[in-house]
Amino acid sequence: MKTRLKIIIRGAVQGVGFRPFVYRLAQKYEISGYVLNSTSGVIIEAEKDKETLDDFLIALEREKPAPAIIHSLEFLFLDPVGFPQFEIRKSEAEDEISTLILPDIAVCEDCLREMFDPADRRYRYPFINCTNCGPRFSIIESLPYDRPLTSMKIFEMCDRCREEYENPSDRRFHAQPVACPLCGPQLELWNEAGKVLTSRDEALMEAVGYIKKGKIVAVKGLGGFHLVCDATNPEAIDRLRERKHREEKPFAL
Repeated sequence: MKTRLKIIIRGAVQGVGFRPFVYRLAQKYEISGYVLNSTSGVIIEAEKDKETLDDFLIALEREKPAPAIIHSLEFLFLDPVGFPQFEIRKSEAEDEISTLILPDIAVCEDCLREMFDPADRRYRYPFINCTNCGPRFSIIESLPYDRPLTSMKIFEMCDRCREEYENPSDRRFHAQPVACPLCGPQLELWNEAGKVLTSRDEALMEAVGYIKKGKIVAVKGLGGFHLVCDATNPEAIDRLRERKHREEKPFAL
């Protein structure tokens, strides 16, 4: 006999590929319903026979994405309403804000492999990411965690990125920061007056050249600026100490 299971999961469950995980799990168990992000966490409604839903509930905790942290999982059984299929619904904002967002996640092995593959369309693209890695905390402007509420909102996905984003079998399925060299942010090299000198790979190569010449380069990352110079160049180090007003305290290497 079909019944409906409502689940509310709180913790670090946004920005970790949790909704795509739930979607795939629902397909595996042939469950209908929905999953969505809210400011209180992840909300799931699922319809199937009780035995299958019990297995689904166990699998949610046992097979969750590695970065996800579940602080609480509440559920109750309700009368079915006849969901036609399982879907990822538009996020909802509630008065309660209890969800947690993970810090930025280091580039995964799959993305690194793509980034160094000359045949891949993201070859040498420094802003590569997927549901398993990439920026999280640094790009979020508000909850729930969706692209329109992040600094990525100004970058409209190209057709190929959109296809990956909407493909349940792709590891970039619902990856909010998904981008590529065609549609995403780019490297640029600016001078001290804010004039763009060059961009993309050439910007990186020229920055390396400036560092080798003893210059100090400010690298703008996702969460701020890093000042970079050649640690083996005494003049560059002295200049950095002078500018930072840091006469003796060691610098990070």
